[in-house]
Amino acid sequence: MPDAREVWLEIGFGGGEHMAAQAGLRPDVLVLGAEPFLNGVASAVRHIDEAKLENVRLLEGDARQLLLDLPDQCLTRVFILFPDPWPKTRHHKRRLIQDEVIGELARTMKPGGRLRFATDWAEYADWTLAKLTRSPAFRWLAEGADDWRKPPADHVTTRYEQKRLGDCAPVFLDFERT
Repeated sequence: MPDAREVWLEIGFGGGEHMAAQAGLRPDVLVLGAEPFLNGVASAVRHIDEAKLENVRLLEGDARQLLLDLPDQCLTRVFILFPDPWPKTRHHKRRLIQDEVIGELARTMKPGGRLRFATDWAEYADWTLAKLTRSPAFRWLAEGADDWRKPPADHVTTRYEQKRLGDCAPVFLDFERT
């Protein structure tokens, strides 16, 4: 979609319902999605076909490689919604939110671009907040508790979110690329 006004990325789009809904609301935006699980990709294809969306491109695979391949400052928005929390300490190295990924997000996002991270695991929310606020490339946009406790106005609830498998109510962390 060479005439796209913006490029957005959803990392780990699960069943694709959020990604497809966002693409449907913004046909002027090219929406990229990366998902490592084939069933999620198949579900997303169904959502894309049903809505007749032409502004979505999918990658079945690891978003970390996609980030490495993207050009500098090409993304306006990034969504990371309810990623695997890897709650055991010995598995924390498998979490998506790591310094290397934050560096690639900083490189690929335009200044003023928005990053949304959502989780229903309290410790992962704390982990992400600590890592992203430590980075000079990102500024947390919250001004009050409702900014992370209530879904943002443009949020589309996901199937995973509805399952409530975590240990807390959903937490929404929005950041701006400085």
